Amino acid sequence: MRRLLCLLVLPWLAVTAMADSGATRVDLNRGWTLVEQPVESKALRPTDRMPPTGEIVDLPHTWNRAGSRYELLGQVWYFKRFDLPKLPADAIAQLHFGAVFYKARVFVNGVSAFEHEGGYHGFSFNIAPQLKDSNIVAVLVDNRPGMFTIPGFGARGAKDAWYDWWAYGGITRDVWIDIHGPVRIAGQFIRAKTDGSKASVTNRVTVERRTKQPLSLRAFVTTSSGKVVATRTVALAADATVVDLELGIEKPELWDLDHARLYRMTVEVLDAAGKTLESASDRFGVRTVAIRDRKLYINGEHVRLTGMTRHADSPWEGAAETRGTLLHDWEDMKSLNMTLTRPVHYAPDPAAFDFADERGILLIPEIPIWQASEEQLSNPQYLALAKHQMRELIEEFGNHPSVFAWSVLNESAAGTPGGIRFFREMRDYIKSLDPERFVTLADDNLPKLARAEESAANDADFLMMNQYFGAWHGPREALGPALDKVDRLFPNKMAIISELGFPGIFAPNPVEADKMRVSILREQLPLLAQRDWIAGAILWCYQDYKSRRYFWPGQEGGYLEHGIVDANRQRKPSYFAWAELNAPARIEMRWTRKDKEIPAAFEISVTPNAATQLPHFPLRGYQVAWQLRGAENRAFAGGSLALDVAGSRVATGVPARDKPTPFDLVVKLLRPDGTVAMERTLAAQ
Repeated sequence: MRRLLCLLVLPWLAVTAMADSGATRVDLNRGWTLVEQPVESKALRPTDRMPPTGEIVDLPHTWNRAGSRYELLGQVWYFKRFDLPKLPADAIAQLHFGAVFYKARVFVNGVSAFEHEGGYHGFSFNIAPQLKDSNIVAVLVDNRPGMFTIPGFGARGAKDAWYDWWAYGGITRDVWIDIHGPVRIAGQFIRAKTDGSKASVTNRVTVERRTKQPLSLRAFVTTSSGKVVATRTVALAADATVVDLELGIEKPELWDLDHARLYRMTVEVLDAAGKTLESASDRFGVRTVAIRDRKLYINGEHVRLTGMTRHADSPWEGAAETRGTLLHDWEDMKSLNMTLTRPVHYAPDPAAFDFADERGILLIPEIPIWQASEEQLSNPQYLALAKHQMRELIEEFGNHPSVFAWSVLNESAAGTPGGIRFFREMRDYIKSLDPERFVTLADDNLPKLARAEESAANDADFLMMNQYFGAWHGPREALGPALDKVDRLFPNKMAIISELGFPGIFAPNPVEADKMRVSILREQLPLLAQRDWIAGAILWCYQDYKSRRYFWPGQEGGYLEHGIVDANRQRKPSYFAWAELNAPARIEMRWTRKDKEIPAAFEISVTPNAATQLPHFPLRGYQVAWQLRGAENRAFAGGSLALDVAGSRVATGVPARDKPTPFDLVVKLLRPDGTVAMERTLAAQ
């Protein structure tokens, strides 16, 4: 394959030799032609030539973000012409789609090559047999929901009742071709177990091959600095397509919330002469996540975590978000000390999973089953589609150390015989694919149960409870009794509050809605913290998002007012309330001496949250930094010290100055990576 990389010269396309793969990547994002297909027309357009007219768009793309197609539900064509030099007869040309919402039918040079259903997962297939010197890829995309699509009609299956986010039709993530030689590493399934002193790492490698020549497989594990810490080489039988490897790491560096230590597993396919034909690599982490006595533990340390959800949605990009938008939002959420999220009802872009790996955030990814009825959950076609989407989710994101559990559904008919059967079937299927991770579901009816056995939640590894007391679920004062009832019903289950917050439609306008949101957050988070069997709380949600449901009276479309920032990412008062409530420690400051009414000495104490609070996790490697800031916010003195896990105290004097002008004391709590976890200011006068 290395020779193939040198031979391919494609000046008219964006071409990259991938650092983590033996493939040459050909970028197909630019210059697609979009043409609408009337729903009433059953005749497909010609797919072996470009249309004479159409709108030129770049990918990722959604057609109904705004403009004339804002309400378009139906079929749209995307066409792309590209040229390639002739490939060797045994080459593999894998065409990748990062995501297409919702159904995709792909044609290559007029040949129907692949069909896919599901809007949030990547898919790929070999197009080498269809390739010519000049090529046309045509994709028919359909974003219409149905009773048995996932997502589909919600509200427990009510006819024409929408799920709670926008049906952004389009090719919503990148498209590219990976060109390989006669061998392709189709996937790695990496898992690590550790007792703290040694890690056992297993890797199930799937190989696609167009050759019977003798091959071998070489694997090696490196640290983030490139140091090799484990190697293994095995022979690859002539007909082998799956190989199981096991490697050991001595004294592994563990991944946790504040020390996101990552390893890289690189696998190479070698020919008989030892030449590399193909390579692939993926990151993983070594950590333990356990549930014991209704509590959550990371690497043996008790944690109680908080975070929020976020829709892939913005006025400027719709669901076809760029890396810049995604990273802006995730950085902002991390600045609010997010350590846990679902992260929404579907899989976000792979960059979100990478961010969680690198910044220490636990994830509970979910497939988009939203308010499904017993009729839907009992349908064999629906079950098969759910399994297909869950398999895609696990195969695409299962190596990420940030993922600690999988969620099967949200607010659906889990308290019915059909719902219980569905969850058990899905749980067993997930365990067959990924036996070491937890499986759960998000339920909004737990306090209404008479017996635990009446709900699929009883079969979950832990509870996820959506609660909107103060809105949909009843008066605010009913939250405490509801939690106590859930405690009695499930005395052996840990719980995570998977949704809390305040939807704007329960107030007369957005300003009043946010006042209610602030009040509810300040009232409810301490109530949750009082119950030690609640291991986490997740706010719904980060931003206002486009939806067909739950508008202000008389409104037919727009953005659902539910976030702590608006759709344009402007912060509301609830943003700052959530920041205060999610601080991982308490900072206290006071002036201890004054000279002629001017502060001359001060004291700072920083106390990490106790296990009786939310959030709570070890603040290992944190720093306390302080500054005295005078005119124009300029610092004239400062210092720092390491935060002791039990807390730290600073006491010092104020340096003498020529002019006794006003100044402030600013204290920051810094994470081990230097980012600010919290900041407090004390004015001198």
